[in-house]
Amino acid sequence: MAIYDYVPHPRIAERKAGTPAVVAEQLPTATPAGRFNSWLAVKITAVVGTMWCAYAFAGLALVSLPYAIAHGTATLIQWIAQTFLQLVLLSIIIVGQNIQSAASDKRAADTYSDAEAILHEARQIQAHLQAQDEAIEWILTQVKAQAGDVTPPAPDGSPT
Repeated sequence: MAIYDYVPHPRIAERKAGTPAVVAEQLPTATPAGRFNSWLAVKITAVVGTMWCAYAFAGLALVSLPYAIAHGTATLIQWIAQTFLQLVLLSIIIVGQNIQSAASDKRAADTYSDAEAILHEARQIQAHLQAQDEAIEWILTQVKAQAGDVTPPAPDGSPT
Protein backbone atom coordinates (compact mmCIF):
# COMPACT_ATOMS: atom_id res chain seq x y z
CA MET A 1 0.00 0.00 0.00
CA ALA A 2 1.61 3.22 -1.16
CA ILE A 3 0.73 6.28 0.86
CA TYR A 4 1.69 8.61 -1.96
CA ASP A 5 1.66 8.33 -5.75
CA TYR A 6 4.09 10.65 -7.48
CA VAL A 7 2.65 12.37 -10.53
CA PRO A 8 5.31 14.33 -12.45
CA HIS A 9 4.40 17.77 -13.72
CA PRO A 10 3.96 17.91 -17.54
CA ARG A 11 6.66 20.60 -17.77
CA ILE A 12 9.28 18.01 -16.80
CA ALA A 13 8.77 16.16 -20.08
CA GLU A 14 8.80 19.44 -22.00
CA ARG A 15 12.12 20.45 -20.38
CA LYS A 16 13.74 17.17 -21.43
CA ALA A 17 13.02 18.01 -25.06
CA GLY A 18 14.27 21.58 -24.94
CA THR A 19 17.22 23.80 -24.13
CA PRO A 20 17.37 27.34 -22.78
CA ALA A 21 16.38 30.03 -25.25
CA VAL A 22 19.16 32.10 -26.74
CA VAL A 23 18.93 35.26 -28.80
CA ALA A 24 19.98 33.60 -32.07
CA GLU A 25 17.01 31.22 -31.87
CA GLN A 26 14.55 34.11 -31.68
CA LEU A 27 15.11 35.24 -35.26
CA PRO A 28 12.26 34.77 -37.75
CA THR A 29 13.03 31.87 -40.11
CA ALA A 30 9.59 30.80 -41.39
CA THR A 31 10.02 32.19 -44.93
CA PRO A 32 12.98 32.67 -47.26
CA ALA A 33 12.58 36.46 -46.94
CA GLY A 34 12.49 36.17 -43.15
CA ARG A 35 15.62 34.01 -43.14
CA PHE A 36 17.45 36.43 -45.46
CA ASN A 37 16.39 39.48 -43.45
CA SER A 38 17.50 37.81 -40.21
CA TRP A 39 20.82 36.76 -41.72
CA LEU A 40 21.46 40.25 -43.13
CA ALA A 41 20.47 41.99 -39.89
CA VAL A 42 22.78 39.75 -37.86
CA LYS A 43 25.69 40.33 -40.27
CA ILE A 44 25.23 44.11 -40.32
CA THR A 45 24.86 44.19 -36.53
CA ALA A 46 28.00 42.10 -36.15
CA VAL A 47 29.98 44.56 -38.29
CA VAL A 48 28.48 47.83 -37.03
CA GLY A 49 28.42 46.59 -33.44
CA THR A 50 32.18 46.69 -32.92
CA MET A 51 34.38 49.29 -31.34
CA TRP A 52 36.49 49.30 -34.52
CA CYS A 53 33.43 50.45 -36.45
CA ALA A 54 32.80 53.14 -33.80
CA TYR A 55 36.39 54.34 -34.26
CA ALA A 56 35.92 54.41 -38.05
CA PHE A 57 32.68 56.38 -37.70
CA ALA A 58 34.39 58.80 -35.31
CA GLY A 59 37.16 59.34 -37.86
CA LEU A 60 34.59 59.87 -40.61
CA ALA A 61 32.67 62.36 -38.47
CA LEU A 62 35.86 64.25 -37.58
CA VAL A 63 36.48 64.93 -41.29
CA SER A 64 33.60 67.39 -41.30
CA LEU A 65 34.44 68.97 -37.90
CA PRO A 66 36.53 71.87 -39.36
CA TYR A 67 33.59 72.84 -41.59
CA ALA A 68 31.22 72.80 -38.59
CA ILE A 69 33.60 74.94 -36.51
CA ALA A 70 34.07 77.44 -39.33
CA HIS A 71 30.34 77.96 -39.77
CA GLY A 72 29.48 78.91 -36.20
CA THR A 73 27.91 77.58 -33.07
CA ALA A 74 24.64 76.41 -34.61
CA THR A 75 26.45 74.33 -37.24
CA LEU A 76 28.81 72.91 -34.59
CA ILE A 77 25.86 71.89 -32.39
CA GLN A 78 24.17 70.28 -35.40
CA TRP A 79 27.39 68.43 -36.21
CA ILE A 80 27.68 67.12 -32.64
CA ALA A 81 24.02 66.04 -32.46
CA GLN A 82 23.43 64.79 -35.97
CA THR A 83 26.81 63.53 -37.06
CA PHE A 84 29.02 62.61 -34.18
CA LEU A 85 26.54 61.39 -31.57
CA GLN A 86 24.27 59.49 -33.94
CA LEU A 87 27.06 57.97 -35.99
CA VAL A 88 29.48 57.02 -33.24
CA LEU A 89 27.04 56.21 -30.44
CA LEU A 90 25.13 53.85 -32.72
CA SER A 91 28.06 51.45 -32.83
CA ILE A 92 28.87 51.83 -29.16
CA ILE A 93 25.25 51.12 -28.16
CA ILE A 94 25.21 48.01 -30.34
CA VAL A 95 28.44 46.80 -28.69
CA GLY A 96 26.80 47.25 -25.30
CA GLN A 97 23.66 45.45 -26.41
CA ASN A 98 25.71 42.55 -27.76
CA ILE A 99 27.48 42.25 -24.41
CA GLN A 100 24.17 42.40 -22.54
CA SER A 101 22.68 39.81 -24.89
CA ALA A 102 25.57 37.41 -24.30
CA ALA A 103 25.20 37.91 -20.55
CA SER A 104 21.47 37.28 -20.80
CA ASP A 105 22.06 34.07 -22.76
CA LYS A 106 24.53 32.92 -20.10
CA ARG A 107 22.05 33.72 -17.32
CA ALA A 108 19.34 31.76 -19.15
CA ALA A 109 21.66 28.77 -19.56
CA ASP A 110 22.70 28.98 -15.89
CA THR A 111 19.06 29.21 -14.76
CA TYR A 112 18.21 26.22 -16.93
CA SER A 113 21.07 24.22 -15.40
CA ASP A 114 20.03 25.29 -11.91
CA ALA A 115 16.47 24.14 -12.60
CA GLU A 116 17.82 20.79 -13.84
CA ALA A 117 19.83 20.41 -10.61
CA ILE A 118 16.80 21.29 -8.47
CA LEU A 119 14.69 18.79 -10.40
CA HIS A 120 17.34 16.12 -9.80
CA GLU A 121 17.42 16.93 -6.09
CA ALA A 122 13.61 16.76 -5.90
CA ARG A 123 13.68 13.33 -7.54
CA GLN A 124 16.28 12.20 -5.00
CA ILE A 125 14.04 13.43 -2.19
CA GLN A 126 11.11 11.54 -3.71
CA ALA A 127 13.19 8.36 -3.90
CA HIS A 128 14.28 8.84 -0.29
CA LEU A 129 10.68 9.33 0.84
CA GLN A 130 9.63 6.22 -1.11
CA ALA A 131 12.34 4.21 0.66
CA GLN A 132 11.14 5.58 4.00
CA ASP A 133 7.55 4.68 3.14
CA GLU A 134 8.65 1.13 2.37
CA ALA A 135 10.62 0.93 5.63
CA ILE A 136 7.66 2.25 7.62
CA GLU A 137 5.38 -0.29 5.93
CA TRP A 138 7.84 -3.09 6.80
CA ILE A 139 8.13 -1.90 10.42
CA LEU A 140 4.33 -1.68 10.67
CA THR A 141 4.01 -5.23 9.34
CA GLN A 142 6.57 -6.46 11.89
CA VAL A 143 4.80 -4.67 14.77
CA LYS A 144 1.44 -6.10 13.71
CA ALA A 145 2.94 -9.59 13.47
CA GLN A 146 4.47 -9.35 16.95
CA ALA A 147 1.27 -7.95 18.43
CA GLY A 148 -0.70 -10.92 17.16
CA ASP A 149 -2.23 -8.91 14.36
CA VAL A 150 -4.32 -6.95 16.82
CA THR A 151 -5.23 -3.59 15.44
CA PRO A 152 -5.24 -0.96 18.18
CA PRO A 153 -8.25 1.34 18.34
CA ALA A 154 -8.07 4.78 16.81
CA PRO A 155 -7.23 7.64 19.19
CA ASP A 156 -10.93 8.56 19.38
CA GLY A 157 -11.83 5.00 20.52
CA SER A 158 -13.59 3.95 17.32
CA PRO A 159 -12.57 0.70 15.56
CA THR A 160 -10.15 1.10 12.66
